[in-house]
Amino acid sequence: MAKKDKSRQKKFDTRIDFTPMVDMNMLLITFFMLCTTMLKSQTLDLVLPTNDDVNKEEETKIKQSDAVTFILDGNVTKDNLGNDEVKSGVIYFYEGQPDMENYTLDEIKFGNSKDAIRGKLQEKNKELLVQINKFKQEWKNGTINDSVYNEKVKKARADQAADINAKRPIVMIKPTANASYADVVRLLDEMQINQVSTYQIETLNKQDSILYEKKVGHPLAAAK
Repeated sequence: MAKKDKSRQKKFDTRIDFTPMVDMNMLLITFFMLCTTMLKSQTLDLVLPTNDDVNKEEETKIKQSDAVTFILDGNVTKDNLGNDEVKSGVIYFYEGQPDMENYTLDEIKFGNSKDAIRGKLQEKNKELLVQINKFKQEWKNGTINDSVYNEKVKKARADQAADINAKRPIVMIKPTANASYADVVRLLDEMQINQVSTYQIETLNKQDSILYEKKVGHPLAAAK
């Protein structure tokens, strides 16, 4: 009688059940779908002009009274290597038409005070900001949700743009060759913060150049 081979191991079939893993994956997917904030599309609201007939002379008069011009400049200083890279921002402004008789060009700074940029824009755009602050308070109190708040702000801005008699700022941003990019961005941020819908970046014209030269004592620096 042959001896039984004791060294031979008994083989077992190995089977892994992935059903619990599938259930866990479905739970994770459901969790992330419910807890993740979906990315909202970024859109730019365009306010179209009104079709109403407007007296051109009266329209020009109103626009001049609401216009504010900011001239962005910078004091160029030398760094340790002698390079012209460090700039301290300087901003001048005038309202309406420039005063070419007295060569008036005032200096202004960033900040929240009434004589600074934000205060000047809030003064010019007071009527719209009062409405928006009211909507914001309703949103904070939970009276309205985000979508209703955005719709109210959008309608208030559209109504302001359509009303020729509405008081609103028309801002001209005019950087010189020495102006820093950071100051331009900060001023554009102020437009958004203060709900200014009408603004434009332009180059200095002849009148601006004369006012600038009278203010600082030297002509405009050439663009590099």
